[in-house]
Amino acid sequence: MDLFDRIKQSMGGPLGQHQQWSHGYFSFPRLEGELGPHMKFNGKEHLVWSLNNYLGLANHPEVRKADAQGAADFGMAYPMGARMMSGNSVNHESFEHELAQFVGKEDAFLLNYGYQGMVSIIDSLVSRNDVIVYDAESHACIIDGLRMHMGKRFVYQHNDVESCEKQLERATKIVEQTGGGILLITEGVFGMSGVQGNLKDIIALKNKYDFRILVDDAHGFGTMGKTGAGTHEAQDCIDGVDVYFATFAKSMAGIGAFVAGDKLIIDYLRYNMRSQTFAKALPMPMVMGLKKRFELLKSNPELREKLWLISSTLQKGLKERGFDIGKTNSMVTPVFLKGDLYEATALTRDLRENYGIFCSIVIYPVIPKGLIMLRLIPTAAHSLEDVQRTLDAYSEMGQKLKAGYYKENKEALA
Repeated sequence: MDLFDRIKQSMGGPLGQHQQWSHGYFSFPRLEGELGPHMKFNGKEHLVWSLNNYLGLANHPEVRKADAQGAADFGMAYPMGARMMSGNSVNHESFEHELAQFVGKEDAFLLNYGYQGMVSIIDSLVSRNDVIVYDAESHACIIDGLRMHMGKRFVYQHNDVESCEKQLERATKIVEQTGGGILLITEGVFGMSGVQGNLKDIIALKNKYDFRILVDDAHGFGTMGKTGAGTHEAQDCIDGVDVYFATFAKSMAGIGAFVAGDKLIIDYLRYNMRSQTFAKALPMPMVMGLKKRFELLKSNPELREKLWLISSTLQKGLKERGFDIGKTNSMVTPVFLKGDLYEATALTRDLRENYGIFCSIVIYPVIPKGLIMLRLIPTAAHSLEDVQRTLDAYSEMGQKLKAGYYKENKEALA
């Protein structure tokens, strides 16, 4: 078969197969206007619950000023080249020092992108003699990192410490023969379900098994813990996390990421992460803008307090109205509904076209067949009025779903 013939037939699997009818509306939608809770979609204003702008920093006036000043002072090209060769700067290094202190680690390394950073961290840390143990609901960047691993890997049931221990037992038997080590990978906050990773109980298994733990805290950095240092702070287990990773794309509304840990390990990653060694460093305007975002994150706890006020009010209201929001114990708010693909698209379109509510829709294969998940991302930029408007719309939508409205009117709502 010709390579392109196969692509035409499948269009890339479960996501690509829907592109003909979903593109531009359910997938690759175009949100326009100032970044925030109120934006335009298809020319009409919508209340948006799909931006990971947790602390509302995307359009903060001081952030906008720092971004513009950074571009004016340095241009978008500076520094040129990868960090190892010619792209290093005192600002990159000072920012790394500040990040390491904040998350309770000896050292940190700036990464130009979060997704490729995680892939490269995994690739760098393990050899073919090592075994990886990981959570079943790990993010796609972790899964892609696992695909590069040439040794054994074992998956444990989501957030299940007993299942995790069983996989550690299997891994231990293998490394006793290969002479390798064990890397356990989990997340601080799982971005779909909103459930915190069971970090403290997993770390307690170190008393019985010899392993290192890598935590992807993309959603927890800046939002979780007394100071916002992350989920490991919230669970009082900072020292137990060996390698801590977070992105700037969520709470700091920027680009890039960082990895933190013991100085020896971070130095090793500096010289062995191929995605950084062979890629351009973060441009200086981005670094300067990120430093301002970080400053605001640390000095404005009221932003995090507002985020949690909006989150708790929204989640409480949804539960009072009988909605299933799973086991979330973070700001991420999933709403689980029973229905098929047609009902999922119909009710999402109804929410957007008739209520002006824009949120992300998640269906099989991300979640089991027969379920629909609407994911709401509260932010400090939302208001309590936004929450009430959404709760009212969801109440009506829920009644319609139960009454079979979306099944009966699927063609009219298509």
